[in-house]
Amino acid sequence: MAFCSKNSRTIINNLKSKLRLSRLMNQGRDGCLPLNNTNPCRFLPLTTLPQLRNPDSYSHKTGHSVCSQRFQSTTSEQQFASLPNGEHSQELDFPGGKVVFSPEMRFLSESPCVYNNCYRVLDDNGQLIGNSNFVQVSEEIAVKMYSSMATLQILDTIFYEAQRQGRISFYLTTIGEEAINIASAAALTSDDIVFPQYREPGVLLWRGFTLQEFANQCFGNKADYGKGRQMPIHYGSNKHNYFTVSSTIATQIPHAVGAAYSLKMDKKDACAVTFFGDGGTSEGDFHAALNFAAVTESPVIFICRNNGWAISTPTSDQFRSEGIAVRGQAYGVRSIRVDGNDALAMYSAVHAAREMAINEHRPVLIEAITYRVGHHSTSDDSTKYRPADEIEWWRMARDPVIRFRKWIETNGWWGSEAESQLRSSIRNQLLQAIQIAERAEKPPVNELFTDVYDNIPSNLRDQEKLLRETINRHPEDYPADVPF
Repeated sequence: MAFCSKNSRTIINNLKSKLRLSRLMNQGRDGCLPLNNTNPCRFLPLTTLPQLRNPDSYSHKTGHSVCSQRFQSTTSEQQFASLPNGEHSQELDFPGGKVVFSPEMRFLSESPCVYNNCYRVLDDNGQLIGNSNFVQVSEEIAVKMYSSMATLQILDTIFYEAQRQGRISFYLTTIGEEAINIASAAALTSDDIVFPQYREPGVLLWRGFTLQEFANQCFGNKADYGKGRQMPIHYGSNKHNYFTVSSTIATQIPHAVGAAYSLKMDKKDACAVTFFGDGGTSEGDFHAALNFAAVTESPVIFICRNNGWAISTPTSDQFRSEGIAVRGQAYGVRSIRVDGNDALAMYSAVHAAREMAINEHRPVLIEAITYRVGHHSTSDDSTKYRPADEIEWWRMARDPVIRFRKWIETNGWWGSEAESQLRSSIRNQLLQAIQIAERAEKPPVNELFTDVYDNIPSNLRDQEKLLRETINRHPEDYPADVPF
């Protein structure tokens, strides 16, 4: 045991020397939170304890330094220091931060006395709130944002109808959450890597994924990049740095942290971004990912769409904390709560978060408060577990698309004629894309067994043989338009 302890100390000392972890510097009680004038959003502070600088987490950009959460010292003679507020109060320099001792027994409250504000810029009528602090958006970007949100609405409506007609097997809409999709995409760059859940097609749309490509995936034809092996709406695109959607909840969150750490190691001017719902925060992957990101100081943005429902489970049945943002603070992750139906607020928050993530090498959590106006999917009837008038109120009074349209109309950037032309054009383009996708040839059966192994193993060859024999025996049970 003594030998092991001695070796462990030697290894740690060598690591400290190589990584220069001993060069630590106090930053003062709020030294880690330089909220300068260019940052419009107020994020929750990480801690009120003195912060320390980690030389190896410095940004590769000149002039930027990064504040580390590493502990200052464990030297025994420096561990205790008396505090001025009482002779019995002492301070311990403990790994992870200082511990202040007190003779008073006091439990932390289960909820804060003062609730964290939710950042917004536009009121429900699309008018700027007085003294709003936000990132300015040009006319070109604003019009593209609105056009993309309107396109997303049309896309959802037509594909939902196509599923109800039996032309595709499944669909899932983003109705009510268009601002989160488009505004976040607008604040990012094409080099940022996106790990979506399944309600973020607007990010792909913003990056240039065409209506034809959306249709090809939903119909699973030969032009589908997934070769028909995925359910509809499980999009993915290497070209657009958009990882393929996976139905399993929250698995993409730790993946995003790993990618972000890789970007940091390679000194890239980019970050990773991952989206998930409030239900995803009830999975262990979420908690592991936040802790992983905080410890490795990885440039990743966590965007939680808190829409109130994890399918039929309300947030009140999931957790008792004040939303999601406070969880980030507990893990040492800078966090903010944003009105997810306010496109300007979302754009500003993601823009600020991206600068923090890249320039300061830190993770950021954004909780976007919104509402899922549509059903969870075409397999769901949400009126069975929530009142229809509640859904209608959010659809009419809190529609993010209408709110943003009012703002650009106030600026003189949009009008009824442009609105009519846009919606007519997008609808015609999408209907044509669906007709092409529906008539296109399907991927052959053998594609079910490719793209995993370089040389297909014998067990998969046996499965393919068995499948072909089964299709030949029961041709009526299999689609006739799939090449064998």
